[in-house]
Amino acid sequence: MFAAEECTQDRFLDGRLLVAQPRNGYRAAMDPVLLAAACGAAPGQSVLELGCGAGVASLCLGQRITGLRQVGLELQPEYADLARRNATANGIALEVFEGDLAHMPGPLRGMSFDHVIANPPYFAPQSGTAAADAGRERAQREATPLADWVRAGYKRLHPGGWLTLIQNADRLADMLAALSQGGGSISVLPIAPRAGRPAGRVVVSARKLGKGPLRLLAPFVLHAKAAHGADVEDLTEAAQAVLRHGAPLPLVP
Repeated sequence: MFAAEECTQDRFLDGRLLVAQPRNGYRAAMDPVLLAAACGAAPGQSVLELGCGAGVASLCLGQRITGLRQVGLELQPEYADLARRNATANGIALEVFEGDLAHMPGPLRGMSFDHVIANPPYFAPQSGTAAADAGRERAQREATPLADWVRAGYKRLHPGGWLTLIQNADRLADMLAALSQGGGSISVLPIAPRAGRPAGRVVVSARKLGKGPLRLLAPFVLHAKAAHGADVEDLTEAAQAVLRHGAPLPLVP
């Protein structure tokens, strides 16, 4: 498990959350914040996060919406422990199970949820250079196929429940193929770094057993200026609302 001196204390949502993350392991940035913002949960509903890591997405969601029943599943025990500690430190209820989504822990197999959210690993097997830290490598490198993440999410949903994912834009075709097997009413939100630039990420939401048409939404633009300026934050007003103030990203009409 991570000792206190092995972690930094990082602020999310303009300091509303203080989250311990390993100095040298996998560290969450804005992607889990965007994922949480895209989840259309309502008070009283239940949410499962697959691969919750240190808990950032679930904690951002719990900070925005009170009265949720939140559950996380994490493969790496040291990150599962960190998620529990972070939830306690921030006063947000989050039950975290340790295990592989391809072999769901027994208690989870008997549960179903209104929403499932996930930020699957972005990097394909044997691509690029492996991370020096084993925990970071495991979090970022795909070992379980993306289609298995989708199947696991659908299995844990009530009929009519929503599965929401964030992923690299170049994996969109794989996501749509998997999501069409058991779901529909798909919405795709491209996340572009700047106006006129290609999207690097996509947030995708699908409804279990949904029959509605696919919706391709206008890109969500993160930065206002045409190029990065040193030591100057240039988030668009919309991005500031989501990343700093916890506003939702409306994917579902």
